[in-house]
Amino acid sequence: MIKKLAACIREYKGDTIRTPLFVALEVVLECVIPYISAKLVNSIEAGCGMSTIVKYGLVMLVMAFASLACGALSGYYCARASCGFAKNLRHDLFYKVQDFSFANIDKFSTSSLVTRLTTDVTNIQNAFMMIIRIAVRAPFMLIFALTMAISLSPDLAVVYLITLPVLVTGLIIMTAKAMPLFNRLFKKYDALNESVQENVNGIRVVKSFVREEHEIDKFNAASRELQGDFTKAEQILAFNAPLMQFCMYVTMLVVSFLGAKMIIGTGGSRLNVGTMQSMITYSVQMLFSLMMISMIFVMVTMSVASAKRVAEVLDDESTIKNPESPVTEVRDGSIDFDNVKFSYSANADKNVLENIDLHIRSGMTIGIIGGTGSSKSSLIQLIPRLYDVTGGSVKVGGVDVRDYDLNTLRDKVAVVLQKNVLFSGTIKENLRWGDENATDEELIKACKLAHADEFVQKFPDGYDTYIEQGGTNVSGGQKQRLCIARALLKKPKILILDDSTSAVDTHTDAQIRKAFLEEIPDTTKIIIAQRISSVQEADMIIVLDGGKVNAVGTHEELLESNDIYREVYISQNQNDEEVTA
Repeated sequence: MIKKLAACIREYKGDTIRTPLFVALEVVLECVIPYISAKLVNSIEAGCGMSTIVKYGLVMLVMAFASLACGALSGYYCARASCGFAKNLRHDLFYKVQDFSFANIDKFSTSSLVTRLTTDVTNIQNAFMMIIRIAVRAPFMLIFALTMAISLSPDLAVVYLITLPVLVTGLIIMTAKAMPLFNRLFKKYDALNESVQENVNGIRVVKSFVREEHEIDKFNAASRELQGDFTKAEQILAFNAPLMQFCMYVTMLVVSFLGAKMIIGTGGSRLNVGTMQSMITYSVQMLFSLMMISMIFVMVTMSVASAKRVAEVLDDESTIKNPESPVTEVRDGSIDFDNVKFSYSANADKNVLENIDLHIRSGMTIGIIGGTGSSKSSLIQLIPRLYDVTGGSVKVGGVDVRDYDLNTLRDKVAVVLQKNVLFSGTIKENLRWGDENATDEELIKACKLAHADEFVQKFPDGYDTYIEQGGTNVSGGQKQRLCIARALLKKPKILILDDSTSAVDTHTDAQIRKAFLEEIPDTTKIIIAQRISSVQEADMIIVLDGGKVNAVGTHEELLESNDIYREVYISQNQNDEEVTA
């Protein structure tokens, strides 16, 4: 895990190395200053002249400025290194997610991925910042101050050796109790984010069903659970400061008491005022170092859970990968399903698709009809290799889709899915997802084919109209037609419409299909629809039932021979006089 995360440091290695070096110099200077101060006090006590005082004063002044400079440089390089590390980590996480297959995306919820890219990365960044600066400073200061204290007065230094085990034991107990709570916390962060995401995405449904109170209660429940665990964790870690303060002041009192007793009892022969002053300073430095170490423990305890979650995403390999020598050209739009079986999970008891044998010639128009749960969408998602088959093979242009370069295959297979998505930006920017180099003329032509040009031209800004996030400022039918136009700009050899004209009126639907027939005759067109009217003119109609092919034929053939198709047709045209007759 550490190796995986450390790989994200990359170009910030220099800053990461310079930070602890300047920290070490700062600590050395800070620890030498009390030693010089002790020398000065002892010299004054012995009756030294002004020249000695000035000499010691100048040395301490130079060392103080040097320590300040080292501290500033360590802070500068630490900020660069930690922010750069977080940037690279987010970059690697985001790019990793972009390479995931649908199966990988199914494994991690959207809310969980958002939490990992934000909260978890921030926790890791803070821990990294502490590790390269405070985690170097605190132990170094502790060791150096203890060494200097022992060299000045071994008798008084014994007090520190008694206090240290008490503090370390307390830190270990707190960490052991807090760690499991932090591990649970981030799962509850996911649940909270999921609640917010669902509510925002479905706000229209929430309001139309007057379910605001239900959503508020659900959010409050997730928030209370998160609050409960955070409170418990903070209650445990709250003992840290009192413990540190107690040990610090007890140590200072004991050192002051024993030191004063030694000075008075021995007349300053074993310990003098300057040395005692330095010992108190070193005790403060050591105990503050321990306090910083405790802060590091708290931050690292939180970040370990975050680091595991981030590493889990980075370690996860896409279930769909390019072959070693991929095919980089799609010959045509022919499609062959050879005894295809498919399930979303290797542990599934039943396949979603079973024994699918279909052969589609390039340029054909194919309709797919089936009830809810008949696996229509699962079938077409195998063509651009959004999922891999469990058994059998899917071929495009006579080549198994697993042998193609993924970008080549998906560039030639345009899919307009059930859930149409438009991104925030202008209509032009959204359309150019299909072809980033498309001219304005090509955009207009694609929109005319999808019967979108008419309503786009009516907008005040035309093709420069800004689309809000998720396309909330256009209707469902308009969104569908823009998505179809975007897919057409890819100039695909296979065009798949997965129930993507459901929000379009039947007249416009017919116009779109007519335009496809006339303008892109060589493109294989697969139309999944609930309406018989959307597919009845297709060259071949496939009836799916329970993940199996129930029947294949033309509209007339299926009306005559297939009960499922005939039943759907009659239910949708029950007022038609011809059907009634």
